[in-house]
Amino acid sequence: MSLPLIKNYRQLLLNDIPMIDVRAPVEFVTGALPSATNLPLMADEERHQVGLRYKNNGQESAIELGHQLVNGEIKQQRMDALQAFMAANPNGVLYCARGGLRSQLTQEWLAEAGVECPKVEGGYKSLRGFLYQYMMDYCANNMFTIVSGMTGTGKTEIIQALPTGLDLEGAANHKGSSFGRPLDEQPAQINFENRIAIDLLKIEDQHPQSMVVLEDESRNIGARHIPHYFADRMATSQLVVIEMDFEERLERLWQEYVVERYLKTMAYFGANGEQAFANYLRESLLRVQKRLGGQRTKELIASMDNAIAIQHQDNFASHRHWLSLITKDYYDPMYNYQLDKKKELVVFRGSREAVIEWLKRG
Repeated sequence: MSLPLIKNYRQLLLNDIPMIDVRAPVEFVTGALPSATNLPLMADEERHQVGLRYKNNGQESAIELGHQLVNGEIKQQRMDALQAFMAANPNGVLYCARGGLRSQLTQEWLAEAGVECPKVEGGYKSLRGFLYQYMMDYCANNMFTIVSGMTGTGKTEIIQALPTGLDLEGAANHKGSSFGRPLDEQPAQINFENRIAIDLLKIEDQHPQSMVVLEDESRNIGARHIPHYFADRMATSQLVVIEMDFEERLERLWQEYVVERYLKTMAYFGANGEQAFANYLRESLLRVQKRLGGQRTKELIASMDNAIAIQHQDNFASHRHWLSLITKDYYDPMYNYQLDKKKELVVFRGSREAVIEWLKRG
């Protein structure tokens, strides 16, 4: 039976083609593609048993065991899910780990049911390899524009609004500071890298002559790390610096880290939201305790606890006190130290509006 094979990885990824990932769930969670849905041919334990059989008795025996395990009602349930996916996504494709037996068998089952679904040649490994190589090559041959500025200057908003902006924090699901932890989980490291590579691919495809704009980030965004070759290229790219008054920055930080975070926390945790919000603030502060020092941390915790206690009486206004102190004592000195090491890379400085205008011209 001759079934369709597809290997134009670039177009698959550029067009967000819906994909069926037939690998086991344990494989999927370690790394997958944004447009993929996990509809495993075998569950984790089934895959484990077949792997052992393959190791001890060879391929033919392993295939035989696979058919025994995935049969009858179990097979029908998985076929129903596959057919439902293809009915909803007629342009869908499927892949397994390396484009081998699992995707071949799934493809044959679908064909027998009258559904044609192309198989990705080389499977997930080849798709992942394509993205990895693409990002390596891009960083070797291109520079970036890095938007810098003290905490609270709204760098992420600028990146998100630009057609050539690549949002690393969005890809990492983390705002990049000790107070930037998400309510839910960060993606797996490989998923983070895949997301960056696909976003970069799309920007280059749509704006081939334009320089990609990134926010000034450390090598780690929460628990995710920017690939070393990507971070190295960022470290040698030109910088544009947003300059903004302290009070304006403080207002932005208060709105983001206090008001908006409180509302999101209440929506996410419901009845437990008040305690979750208080825990988030205290834990975020304690993450930088080492740099603040014990006494300063103690003073900030006291100010924070007071603000939490009266936040519904003063409409959260008291939170500005500790936020002002940590910005002056921690974030601003750290920023100035980091920027001083890269001052020769600065090509433009100005207000937020001036920086946006400069970036649009570029």
